[in-house]
Amino acid sequence: MFALAGPDCRAIFFTVLGEPSLKMLRYQQQFSFFDLKKASQAIKFVNLTDEVLGGDYDLVLARIVEETKAFMPSLIFVDSFRSIVQAGDDSHKGPADLQHFVQRLSMQMTSWHATTFLIGEYVENEAQTGPVYTIADGIFWLSQSAQRNSVVRKIQVVKMRGQANSPGSHTFRISKDGLHIFPRAVVSRSAAPRAGHALSAQQRLSTGVAELDKMLGGGIPAGYSTLLVGPSGSGKTVLATEFLAEGARNGEAGVIAAFEKSPNQLLSQKLEDLVQAGKVGVIDTHSLDLSIDETLHEMVSMIRALDAKRVVIDSLSGFELALAPAFQDDFRESLYRLVAVLTSMGVTVLMTTELEDRYTDLRFSPYGNAFLADAIIMQRYIEMAGEFKRVISVVKVRGSGHSKAIRLFDITHDGMVIGAGLSDYEGILSGCPNKVQRDGTSII
Repeated sequence: MFALAGPDCRAIFFTVLGEPSLKMLRYQQQFSFFDLKKASQAIKFVNLTDEVLGGDYDLVLARIVEETKAFMPSLIFVDSFRSIVQAGDDSHKGPADLQHFVQRLSMQMTSWHATTFLIGEYVENEAQTGPVYTIADGIFWLSQSAQRNSVVRKIQVVKMRGQANSPGSHTFRISKDGLHIFPRAVVSRSAAPRAGHALSAQQRLSTGVAELDKMLGGGIPAGYSTLLVGPSGSGKTVLATEFLAEGARNGEAGVIAAFEKSPNQLLSQKLEDLVQAGKVGVIDTHSLDLSIDETLHEMVSMIRALDAKRVVIDSLSGFELALAPAFQDDFRESLYRLVAVLTSMGVTVLMTTELEDRYTDLRFSPYGNAFLADAIIMQRYIEMAGEFKRVISVVKVRGSGHSKAIRLFDITHDGMVIGAGLSDYEGILSGCPNKVQRDGTSII
């Protein structure tokens, strides 16, 4: 109402029992959209309490018609319309009386050429039988659900005559600026992941680690989604920051969504400098009760603002925990939509995920989502000479050749350093000699 009201678009707001005009004004003026000038000139508030208390539909309709003809508004609001219906029920008005009232109101609304909003508190089963639903050209359904300590609000366009609408429920939040709606991320077939990107012979992005680039067949293909899997402490975040820092060195801005660590824990000094320089954007979602659509909205907004080419999600494990419980049940579908939208924008996505190292089996994803990734890089621990050693391997790069080697690596002050492959130590792999001498190095 406040967004549209003006000299050429006046609005009239009918309040009923639950929220008289003065009470509504007192609360609404706390929002940033409230405009006192509009409220006194282009907007009129009318209280229907006296007419509604009598339970006479004729009196209510007559007052609405009288005020509307006198003010000639372009926008009409009745809040709450359900209070009018309940007052009629208390006065022993039957369904036929309500049906007649609704039909006459509908005829009046058509003749006014005004956009009318009938607002009410309804439960879902009432939507199937209420006569008011038959006359409405459009129906917006708002709901909220509470699970554990989480509350999620959603809005759905149930009906809109004469035009297509986006299906499904859309998450929204209420802030000091009013409602902020996050439309569901829906990717068309023509904009599916990797759309517009050939799966071979395309631009490659360096990870910032030269030896890993060679293992990948020349780097990560642009527009790919890459899954970086490994147990805790294996160096996933280090490699992710190397990936972003390398992009900044090549003039490619990046975005990192931190679901597990706070920005202070996450950023190395060189990456912090890049953030300060505006070359890397950080989305701190650690403390939010998230929805997939809100998260994606924040990421897409920052990608567009920075014209980013690289995105890091650190980590999927933290992402699942950060989601509101209502979205955790659909995490697999949520992750698919997120990856689909980001890769359709042409950005290259690197996702980290923690995977328990069981030593007895080989897995690439705790969620069964490895199929979403165009490339998979795996980090593991092995026991060698009485110590844990880190190894890295490239599991797949879709549409491209890559190294099959399992190579040792270490994390130093300068970042990740990849060493020789395990195939260089035939004695260890075959289990034959207890001690092997190679290049002057003794390995047990």
